[in-house]
Amino acid sequence: MLLWEAHHTIVPDNYRRVSIEHVVLVSLVASHHDLDLSVLDRLSTDAAAVGAELVAARGPVRGAVTLATCNRLELYVDVPDADAVGDARTAVARAVGARSGLAPTDVAAHLRLLVDREVSAHLFGVASGLESMVVGEREIAGQVRRALASARRDGTTTPDLETLFQAASRSSRAVEARTGIGATGRSVVGVALDLAERDLPDWSAVRCVLVGTGSYAGASLAALRARGCGDVRVFSPSGRAGDFASARGVDAVPPGRDLADEVRDADLVVACSGAAGPVLTAEHLEAARHEAGRDGAAPRPLTVLDLALLHDIDPRVGDLPGVHLVTLHTVAEHAPDEHAAVAEARAVAAEMAAGFEAERRIRAWDPAVVAERTRVLGGLEAALAALPEDARDERAERALRRRVRRALHGPTVRARAAARDGDGAGFAAALAQLAAIDVPVLALDAGAPA
Repeated sequence: MLLWEAHHTIVPDNYRRVSIEHVVLVSLVASHHDLDLSVLDRLSTDAAAVGAELVAARGPVRGAVTLATCNRLELYVDVPDADAVGDARTAVARAVGARSGLAPTDVAAHLRLLVDREVSAHLFGVASGLESMVVGEREIAGQVRRALASARRDGTTTPDLETLFQAASRSSRAVEARTGIGATGRSVVGVALDLAERDLPDWSAVRCVLVGTGSYAGASLAALRARGCGDVRVFSPSGRAGDFASARGVDAVPPGRDLADEVRDADLVVACSGAAGPVLTAEHLEAARHEAGRDGAAPRPLTVLDLALLHDIDPRVGDLPGVHLVTLHTVAEHAPDEHAAVAEARAVAAEMAAGFEAERRIRAWDPAVVAERTRVLGGLEAALAALPEDARDERAERALRRRVRRALHGPTVRARAAARDGDGAGFAAALAQLAAIDVPVLALDAGAPA
């Protein structure tokens, strides 16, 4: 008999054969820990479409959830068994390579492979903000939930992936409740604003242009307001600024208005649209600032926060006089060091992941236990039903049933405990004991009522 974990666990075939199907969870991960953000830029191109393509191909990938943020690309897939892991990795590398322009072999080299227990341990840490550029950030928990919601809309999620991501969200809440990590509101946006405010007037006097209308733009607007910035205008390369702004009580930049002209009288630009290419070039900004200074006054100092993975802002903007550019690289360099609660948070996330894997093993291995119990109990009832009517004794039959259930109880408890602990040998031994229970022999030896 064969039980699957991250690797093959061989269980002796010395009892009745019972087949067990155990879906294997796989994750392919690229993040700021391993790669330069420019490489992540390319890997993340049209990442949202990769999961649907993989599932539609009807290959080794049965389900997929894509988690793409400003500093990571992670694809979570499930495959039927461990033999399909290699094929799934190849399929993912090809799909990502087709969109990024990178060779599949290069993509495979950039994506770290995690299998089964490694997957849950990693995702639980990610959802709790423990693998973020700013440790303990709050936004990632919402991004994990939205990744699952997107997979549901695309029809690419599966029961195993649903269970994994829901458990990861519970882990995030447990980490925050037990350690306070995340409750302080640390985030990429928060660190970027901390870096920006040294060059800004009082927040109540700051004029800000917010570029983007997605969830990250919403988080940025909330962070700006929390600091007292009330003059925020929203610019959208995709034309959605009006709806976004009106829903949040701020002003939208009129359609057709050039962004460089709009920022001439701004103190701060926060860009997080994820547009395909810069929405503000150095040449356009330099020309706009030169025009603003024609009356003899120096252009206003300008701080630009480019928080988009795909660079909303031309990096050369930082070379212009009077312009201070903060990027994700800058944030990574200045992110707060881990504090004492992080070690406790990691322990909580690891504990939650271990519990998830234990329950998952029980669900995967328990059908073998149930099959043996069904064989024994079903066989007992069949044997009793076959007795002649004049040989039936209700009291003796009740006693026999109790005796059989007692015989089943010990091995059943041991098998499920072994499954929880991942003890393949212990599970095999307990299951062999169940398989050795012979109903006809028990019936013949039942004797007097117990």
